[in-house]
Amino acid sequence: MNPPPARISLISAMARNRSIGIENRLPWHLPADLKRFKALTMGHPMILGRKTFDSIGGRPLPGRPTIVVTRRADWTAPETIVAHTLDEALERARELDREEVFVGGGEEIFRLALDQDRADRLHLTVIEHDFPGDTFFPEIDERAWRLTWREDHPATPAVDKIPFEFSFRIYDRAREGA
Repeated sequence: MNPPPARISLISAMARNRSIGIENRLPWHLPADLKRFKALTMGHPMILGRKTFDSIGGRPLPGRPTIVVTRRADWTAPETIVAHTLDEALERARELDREEVFVGGGEEIFRLALDQDRADRLHLTVIEHDFPGDTFFPEIDERAWRLTWREDHPATPAVDKIPFEFSFRIYDRAREGA
């Protein structure tokens, strides 16, 4: 009997206006989100689009097999796995980890995972502030997802210079009969 396929989780921070990036970088600095991202993804395959991969320095994240999705047939990077479609990337990731596979963006990769119902879970950091952006997290169909966990954080400008509220949220896909 084959083991069950890995859970496919999307992981992203987004502003209230759904912004996730501008000019290939994050529009904010939120250390708590970076710490959570690392804790959740460590040891699991990470799927990134090529532009997102370039935005993090063009190198794999330590402790996470990195799969880069690109249309460029000749593209390579040291210590990465190259895929030319999201489905190919997911298959390669499942070969590495039967527990959980993370999709870390960008916008087009997130859209593909959501539009074709590939994703099982969303790990979102929602920042209660609008930021300018040129890339955005896609709208999600509220009927297809249920909030299963939330942790709110107040603004703490005097302590650690975080001038906005944010929350960590987990959404699981609402399955028929569940």
